[in-house]
Amino acid sequence: MLRGMYSAISGLKMHQSMLDVTANDIANVNTIGYKGSRTTFTDQLSQLQSAATAPGPGSGGRNPGQIGLGVQFGSIDNLMGGGALQATSNVLDLAVQGEGWFRIKAQGPADPDTITADAGPADTYTRAGNFTRNANGFLVTQNGGYLLGSKDGAPAYLKVPNGASNMTVSAAGEVTYVPAAGGARESAGFLTLAKFANEGGLERASTNLWRVTGASGPEVLGDAGGLPGTAGLGGTISGVVEMSNVDLATEFTELISAQRGFQANSRVISTSDEMLNELVNLKR
Repeated sequence: MLRGMYSAISGLKMHQSMLDVTANDIANVNTIGYKGSRTTFTDQLSQLQSAATAPGPGSGGRNPGQIGLGVQFGSIDNLMGGGALQATSNVLDLAVQGEGWFRIKAQGPADPDTITADAGPADTYTRAGNFTRNANGFLVTQNGGYLLGSKDGAPAYLKVPNGASNMTVSAAGEVTYVPAAGGARESAGFLTLAKFANEGGLERASTNLWRVTGASGPEVLGDAGGLPGTAGLGGTISGVVEMSNVDLATEFTELISAQRGFQANSRVISTSDEMLNELVNLKR
């Protein structure tokens, strides 16, 4: 009876965690670039009651007899499918049509007149393309992270000088503008994108950002349009953002499953308690 009760307790804990994961997905249904999660369970160790035996001259053999000892987490999977695209008409709202991720640096250059970027990997990555410009003209996330790109073949921060007008971002990821003094259109550089051997292994870093882990593998650099000598990781669309990929129909189904699983395990505990009560009352 106690064994069954403790198995049910493990079921309560796991279904509560399943509810937590599902609730977080529902809470982020309108979060730009958000990727949903999925919970899976595995059984815990089983207690052997009778060992398996092979067939013999006087016996046909016997299968093992085991009693399970509950449930545990199998995984919490990141679901990396694309979300719906939403038009905004804001030139700095960008979406990637493909597998690429925007590359973000936490810190910008010490000298605001310098655009050269550290040649090392980005600090974080995102699919949330609702970018803006800071006071120095650099393209940044809504939380101040610097968007990385390249200019003249070298790593660079993307900067549009103050006073510039008519800024555009092409499908190849090139950021161009008309200088404040007028004249020919100039280029601020190209967006650089990253992909990973296992993007499901990325770690959430909050504020729509993700970090590299040993499971994801290092970043593989590319660009938005497949420039010569590079790997194109998807075209960019300006004036559009990628929304959350959470499917509410699926999430509410998961919510019901978590609720019923929790309810069923609580009934097991109640039944075990009633049986213990009967056992205690054997002595009158």
